[in-house]
Amino acid sequence: MKRNIMITGGAGFIGNHVIRRFVNNYPDYHVINVDKLTYAGNLANLSDLENNSNYTFIKLDICDFELLLDVFKTYNVDGVIHLAAESHVDRSIKDPFTFAKTNVMGTLSLLQAAKACWEGEWEGKRFYHISTDEVYGALPFDGTMFSEKTKYDPHSPYSASKASSDHFVRAFHDTFGMPTIISNCSNNYGPCQFPEKLIPLFIHNICHGNPLPIYGKGENVRDWLYVEDHARAIDLIFHEGKVAETYNIGGFNEWKNIDLIKIIIKTVDKILGNPEGFSDHLITYVTDRAGHDLRYAIDSTKLKNELGWEPSLQFEEGIEKTVKWYLDHQEWMDNVTSGEYEKYYELMYKS
Repeated sequence: MKRNIMITGGAGFIGNHVIRRFVNNYPDYHVINVDKLTYAGNLANLSDLENNSNYTFIKLDICDFELLLDVFKTYNVDGVIHLAAESHVDRSIKDPFTFAKTNVMGTLSLLQAAKACWEGEWEGKRFYHISTDEVYGALPFDGTMFSEKTKYDPHSPYSASKASSDHFVRAFHDTFGMPTIISNCSNNYGPCQFPEKLIPLFIHNICHGNPLPIYGKGENVRDWLYVEDHARAIDLIFHEGKVAETYNIGGFNEWKNIDLIKIIIKTVDKILGNPEGFSDHLITYVTDRAGHDLRYAIDSTKLKNELGWEPSLQFEEGIEKTVKWYLDHQEWMDNVTSGEYEKYYELMYKS
């Protein structure tokens, strides 16, 4: 194989799209998918790749340094794309210890394993860390956007853990010379997203006539990016991005939560053949969560100017594709929401 690329968190939402892209587009790469298979990891997302000769799955907790080091040595890993992370803000508020362990110590474990195997031979190596726009904090409603120069100002345990991992990645470049690179991305949406996240959750709830809980007044603003556009950006940055640089990946696509939800309702009702406004009554306003940032907006001009990347889909087109995917994959959704897939993995990968 030309390269041996470890992709962490490959059974997750963004990870499975990145895995598929690399396996299919680079047949001379050996892609090693390392995933702990937590509740958000689902190998059904990658069932079509199981028999590919250039793909290997390894069930592994990235916090287990010795096992991780063994994988680096066994497969002669020369590139890392690090996606594995706890990422749900509400869960981080209830259990910050898990987020610190996985997102901070797990990243440090990866960095140490890479350093042990690569030190002194950095040529042709790359450690690419995927982060989030949430490390930058919040923006006012004044048109400003997060740039790569924006000061870090995390407000939740999740964003604090990701900010810490970013600092460790940069420190390994500055201290040891490791060829690292970081990208910070806005909210993703698309197929295979675990239904605790807003868009798949609300599609599921609309289909079952369940309430659509909206924090506060629904005025929080997020920038949304179709997941396959993110995977395309990751591919480009991994191969052509400059070492020690940071690249912001955004959709230039800001939506208030309430307006986003109305578009989802309209799209689902239309596809299901319901009259317009049929599911509007499901909207339910709930108490805002602690530390809820008001607005995020990513400026990905640097990525466009230096590497030529920009989003390929208009939001309405991406939402329609996403809704159709979930409606066409009700069995996948029922399997995930019931937790049946986790029972299967417990039997298959006893540890």
